Amino acid sequence: MERFDDIPEQALDWHRAGRGAVLATVVETWGSAPRRTGSQLAISGTGEMAGSVSGGCVEGAVVLEALEALEAGAPRMLEYGVSDGDAFAVGLACGGTIRVLVQPVGTAIPVEMLEALVEARAARRPVGLISDPSGQMVEVTSEGHDERFRKDRSGLDEEGRFIAVQTPPLRLLVIGAVHIAQALVPMARMTGFAATVIDPRDSFATAARFPDTTLVNDWPDEVIADQPMDLRTALVLLTHDPKLDDPALIAGLRSDAFYIGALGSTRTHAKRLERMREAGFSDADLGRIHGPVGLDIGAANPAEIAVSILAEMVQSLRQSG
Repeated sequence: MERFDDIPEQALDWHRAGRGAVLATVVETWGSAPRRTGSQLAISGTGEMAGSVSGGCVEGAVVLEALEALEAGAPRMLEYGVSDGDAFAVGLACGGTIRVLVQPVGTAIPVEMLEALVEARAARRPVGLISDPSGQMVEVTSEGHDERFRKDRSGLDEEGRFIAVQTPPLRLLVIGAVHIAQALVPMARMTGFAATVIDPRDSFATAARFPDTTLVNDWPDEVIADQPMDLRTALVLLTHDPKLDDPALIAGLRSDAFYIGALGSTRTHAKRLERMREAGFSDADLGRIHGPVGLDIGAANPAEIAVSILAEMVQSLRQSG
């Protein structure tokens, strides 16, 4: 399955393998552009792609420009809109306009800066990639852009430099290897979340039930202590069992996790809140818990419940603040 959140890593791998690599980044949008500012596409020297700058509308044209930029060793700025003949020919009929900065790795993007980006992502540190008006990347920094990091918002600054915000990859921790988790995990992976399923019950957390998924057969509180939750982490509790859910919930409430959801009826959730109050949490703390979990869409089966949970996760991520 294609991943959408390892684009810098893929570009670095291609460059190190001697195949050449280019990063194309959406720097401005107008109207109903299909991808947000900061969206990226990596292109190898042989035309392979990872990521997207337009949801498929202009990728073919961008790849051709990227290969030419790689050969020339210089950045270039592209613009596509519904009135642009070349763009219309490749399908940008949504009515929007996008500008795309194309930067070959090794020239417009110094290799050490791409390596610094990949290192920061591995350490889950947000970074800003600063390119001057000519398209040359000049700095990779974790300082001075807190508001952009909080909102995950790339854009131009007052000096005309483009700041591409790279926040840590999205992460999902699921407590309980149950049937809802079997539907939620692949859906979340397609949305860009790296999912880990935690359940000490060996008969539940199996590779047969969760292919291509990180599984941890251990008690949640012990696992979470080794991977604290940050602003790019969602926590979903699905077991109904306080022995499993509550320690993870306590850790989540003490963390910066952007989403905490807990499965259960209204009555079950009321009992859960009472236990958390007894553990010392305030009403403001408890207000962070989405319970019963998921948007109210009338979900009736595990897959539909998973859709409602994922939708609520994305809503919390994109509409908070």
